[in-house]
This record gives sequence, C-alpha cells and structure tokens, in this order.
Amino acid sequence: MKLFSILITIALFLTACPGMPGMPGGGEGGGSSPLTFLPFILIFVLFYFLILRPQQKQTKKRNEMLGTLKRGDDVVTSGGIYGKILNISEDEIVTLEISKGVSIRIGRAAISGLQPTQKEEEK
Repeated sequence: MKLFSILITIALFLTACPGMPGMPGGGEGGGSSPLTFLPFILIFVLFYFLILRPQQKQTKKRNEMLGTLKRGDDVVTSGGIYGKILNISEDEIVTLEISKGVSIRIGRAAISGLQPTQKEEEK
C-alpha cells in the first residue's frame, strides 16, 4: 500500500507540472508526447492489480461456492444466521433448518459462505 501511495504521488506530480522543462508535456512547447499519458496508465494498471483483479477473483470464488451448494451443507447467511440446507428449489430459494423443527426460506444469494466442518477445524 505504501508503494501504491508513492506511485500515485509521483503520477500526480508529473501531471500537475506541465510547464517544467524535461517533464512530459514540459517547457518545450508544442504538441503532446506519449509520455504525457504515462501517469494515467500507471494509475490504471495499479488500480487494476490492487482493486479490480482481486475483486474479480473473490466474485468468481463466491459464485462457484453458490453453484456447488447441496442439501445437507452447513452455511451462514449474510445476516449471520447459521443453518443446514434442507432444500434448494429451481427458482433459487433455499430452505434452511436453523434449529430442530425451525426452517426459513432465503434466496441463494443471501448465503455468504459455508461453515467449516469439524475435520477442517481440527487442521
């Protein structure tokens, strides 16, 4: 994160100083050079690798988890309710048993994750 802030500062400095000789778009006058857009390209590349790419990976992982849900899985909802899946209908409604004889219906998208099994907790 420190590197990110340093590069952003350098990029903003380069774009804020167009009149300095030797700088991109500097005191030579005339047209724009390809180096003028270098700070913007650097910012976009950093933004992609630090924000967009990890978010895409996380979304893909979550979609895979939601796609592989099956009856009997222990899950936690986005509201913090723990339960066991009793049924998954075709229209993306999941029936959860949250206690003996108590079940609720929620949308599949409301499931935020699987509960770790006892074998995974022992590791």
